[in-house]
Amino acid sequence: MTPRAYFVGVDVGTGSVRAALVTENGKILKNHAGSTKTWNVQPDFYEQSTDDIWAAVISCVKEVIKGVSPQDIKGIGFDATCSLVCVDKFGNPLTVSPSGRTENFHNSNQKANKILGNNQQNVILWLDHRAVKETEYINSFNHPVLQYVGGKIFPEMETPKLLWLKKYLKDTWEKAGYFFDLPDFLTWRATDSTSRSSCSLVCKWTYQMKVDGTESWNRTFFEQIGLLDLAQDNWSKIGSVVQYPGAPVGNGLSERAAKELGLFPGTPVGTSMIDAHAGGLGLIGCEADNIDPHFETRVGLICGTSTCHMAVAKEAIFAPGVWGPYKSAMIPGMWLNEGGQSATGKLVDHVIDSHPATSGIRKKLPENMHIIEYLNNIIYDLAKKQQLSNPAHLTRDLHVYPDFHGNRLLANPTLKGMISGLTLNSDEENLAMLYLATVQALSYGTRQIIDRLKDSGYQNIKSTLICGGLSKNPIFTAAQANVCNLPVICPDEIESVLLGSAILGAVAANHFDSLEHAIHSMGGKGKAVFPDPDVTAFHDKKYQVFLKMHDDQIKYRELMEGS
Repeated sequence: MTPRAYFVGVDVGTGSVRAALVTENGKILKNHAGSTKTWNVQPDFYEQSTDDIWAAVISCVKEVIKGVSPQDIKGIGFDATCSLVCVDKFGNPLTVSPSGRTENFHNSNQKANKILGNNQQNVILWLDHRAVKETEYINSFNHPVLQYVGGKIFPEMETPKLLWLKKYLKDTWEKAGYFFDLPDFLTWRATDSTSRSSCSLVCKWTYQMKVDGTESWNRTFFEQIGLLDLAQDNWSKIGSVVQYPGAPVGNGLSERAAKELGLFPGTPVGTSMIDAHAGGLGLIGCEADNIDPHFETRVGLICGTSTCHMAVAKEAIFAPGVWGPYKSAMIPGMWLNEGGQSATGKLVDHVIDSHPATSGIRKKLPENMHIIEYLNNIIYDLAKKQQLSNPAHLTRDLHVYPDFHGNRLLANPTLKGMISGLTLNSDEENLAMLYLATVQALSYGTRQIIDRLKDSGYQNIKSTLICGGLSKNPIFTAAQANVCNLPVICPDEIESVLLGSAILGAVAANHFDSLEHAIHSMGGKGKAVFPDPDVTAFHDKKYQVFLKMHDDQIKYRELMEGS
């Protein structure tokens, strides 16, 4: 049956842009990816370029709509990482970079009055941790607004980064016309409308949608932390008009953007979402046999460089360390709680890439085999040779603490990774074991988040859903199911983030009468991975080791104080 309409979803991730052509039934017909550039100018400083990103958007969209009449493209939606964009009042990029400087940028007594950075580097990437001291400063006030971000703000959010810019890049701060979350920059670039998404502002900018039904920027918070100048002109620099995800943006595609993308001017554009939240949107409506379909019984894992854990409820639930509750950040009228791990796919890659055996493996890998598949086969073979009932038992004496890039749940960006059980061995089997222990550690992090949600009021969690690269890995999905003792749903349409952004375009086009209707109509089906009861007790013990490793790290720091 020929679809009546097509929608385009655009996802801007950490290192690439992707676009997809999607049917009204949620089937991705075609997708295309293009890489983007990241500057790592200092340790923990990561920057990108909106010009570079938009060029990749144009290329990807043109590729996926080849052979389709523009009149059949009924809507387009955008998602992106929660990165901070800086442009002047004319929309030209302004530098966020300290490139070429010699000052110590974490010394609050230093003042920077001259910009030496490149204006093309006008995006502070989400994983940038330059604003750790600014984060500590903001948290020291314990302002009530922080109740809605799990009790403490994190350096990956935007207000610490804004404070850093004001302190260290004075020229940029004074010339800035707009600060955007990257998803909102994309809709602005596509439509010329400066409206912002409730998803971005509520989750990352401390815009308040409160339990009492009111919503606004909190003047006392911005005054307290030294950013009240952002309130000028009705907060125009950071957002005066706030819309729910999927709401039509402006008058649709501008003449300029339509010409660049090969689409019709006026093509509806949906209010954007953060990439992980778009993944949650694409995941939460996925159906599987014998799995409760109600939104509030599910936790979505959007896996990529990092992992975000999305749970929604009809009432506001405050869970310490879990971001939110955010009203209407993903589904209008529902409250979102967001847990997260700062490095997951990136951590797995790091563990593999830094091991001595990896180069030898890559040289002999068959052309169509990924190294993960190769390592999985080693794990299965070892378990068979040792006559183990489950491969998980291979890591009985090998434990990983995975916070190589800090911990969001504990609001502690300074935590480090730990490994217990290292030997002098450095062969392929050693790498496979270390990789397996790392995957298990990430699953213990998920369990910690789910336990916190349950303790705080989510009493009816019955399943998890997984999308992203790690969802394709049977070792990872089995570990998540076994560690959390919950079935894991793996969608047949694995690109849930692209699906979520396409849903935004479909809603903006009024193709569905509500976002919820679109979610159910386009969410598709999936298969469930159920827990293995024979390994539950094993993982219970390893989870206790995981928790103890955190406690031990804190003790080590206490012992070293004053040294």
